[in-house]
Formats: sequence, structure tokens, C-alpha cells
Amino acid sequence: MARVTDPAAAHRLNRIAGVAAIATAIVLICIKGWAWFATGSLSVAASVVDSALDLLTSAANLAAILYAARPPDAEHRFGHDAIEDVAALGQALIVAGSALAIGWNGAQRLIEPVPLAAEGAGIVVMLVSLALTAALVLFQRHVARRTGSRVVAADALHYLSDALPAGAAIAALGASAWFGVLWLDPVLSMLAAAVLLHGAWSIAAGAFAGLLDRELEPEQIDRIARIARETEGLQGFHDLKTRRSGSRVYIQIHVEIDGSRTLSEAHAVGATLRHHLLREFPRAEVIVHKDPV
Repeated sequence: MARVTDPAAAHRLNRIAGVAAIATAIVLICIKGWAWFATGSLSVAASVVDSALDLLTSAANLAAILYAARPPDAEHRFGHDAIEDVAALGQALIVAGSALAIGWNGAQRLIEPVPLAAEGAGIVVMLVSLALTAALVLFQRHVARRTGSRVVAADALHYLSDALPAGAAIAALGASAWFGVLWLDPVLSMLAAAVLLHGAWSIAAGAFAGLLDRELEPEQIDRIARIARETEGLQGFHDLKTRRSGSRVYIQIHVEIDGSRTLSEAHAVGATLRHHLLREFPRAEVIVHKDPV
């Protein structure tokens, strides 16, 4: 699927995804909250807490998306895209905190089991919540592929992880209703907490990489080098530097051109390389420095 190259169009898609996430979180909190009070299930409670955190983080993410859409100014000459990494890091911390709380409560419930109620109604509610979550995640992933937004991608991962507590709640309610098994509810809630912690680590790692100006992935650097080697008029290149900030990629490269060529000819060679790089990395910031051989 083609990446959106127009910044305004990309930010518009990101805003739509942010609003959709907030609306979905509100609906999920309402229906899961009813199921929690009706059933008394800790797994359902874990899913409610996760949806409440979804609402908070989605609201923060939307604020970050709106801030990142602001054009460069005198104090932020490279734009405001880095706020996406800050928001993603904050989201990872919230996910980790909620996972630890869910796991702790699950351990307590495992020691002191509590009977559940209205399991059938709870299962229906959790199935509806799974359908809503799946629809939102598919849309968010579509937007993330089109725009390259880290915030939208992180939010999609967060909502995908929300499906795991919901699935665990369905299994726990079914075990209680049909077999009278109470220990499955806390055990599954602790497993869901472990999955949430893994997702939080993945989000934090990507955010740290952006905030610390880490190089792009090796395969992406290899693609840049291949494009440079295949550009006609270049006799070599050196000092290739890359980094990512939010959804934008920054590329700096020194190219070696025959020193006997005119300035216009050398500029044309550099412009050709820049065009090829932008075709491969839409919305990238490319700086080409020309060195005479």
C-alpha cells in the first residue's frame, strides 16, 4: 500500500484515527463496566481498567498528533514530530503500570477465590467488545502504514493487547459458568498482564530509539546505500547518517562527484539521488552534500 506523501493528508488520517480510538474506548468502558458489576469477574475488571487506560492514552496521543502537525517555527526548525515518540513512551509506561496492577490482583484472587455471576451476559458483552476492538485495530494499522505514525502504531498495539484480556475474560466466565472453575479467572488475568508488559517494552524500545537519534534499521540503511550506488554520476559516497523522529526519517549523505563537472551538473546529480531517496522514503528530510573527486 502506497505511503501518503502529503504531510497535511497524513496528519488528517492520524487525527481521524485518534478520534476513532477515543470514541471506541468510551463505548468499551461503558459496556465492560456493566459486565464487571454484573459478573464480579477479575478478568473483566482487568479489561475495564485496560480500556480506561486506553481512553487516557488515546486522548494524549491525539494531543500529540495535533501538536506534531504544527509546521516548523523559529524554535523548532525541524518540526514537532518528536512529540510522537514522547507520547509513545508515556503510553508504554502506563501500559506497564496497568499490567503490574492486574498481575498483582490476579495473584491475590488466586489465593482467595471469589465466585462469579451472570457469566452468559458477560460473555456476550466481551464478544461485542472484541469485535469493536478488532475493527479499530484494523483501521489504525491501515493509517499507520499510510502515514508511518509511531503514535498510531503504538495505539494499535495497545488496543490489540486489549483483546487478550477480553479473550481471557471470556474463557474465565465460560469456565465458571459451565464447569464451576474459579482459578482460571486470576490465572488468565496474570497471563494477560505478562503480554501487556511485553507490548509495553516493544513500544518503549521504539520510542527510545527515536528520542536518542538511533540509526535506521540495517536493511533500510542498505536500501539507501544501494540507491546511492545505482545513481548515475556518483563515484562514491561516505558519512551516511540516518535517524527517525516520530513518523519522519532524516537522511544525510556526502556524495563524491567528478570535480570537473559544472555546479549545475553536480547539483542535478545530487537532486536525482534525493528524488530516488524520497521515492523510497516518503516525507523524509534528505540532505545531500557534494564533494568533488
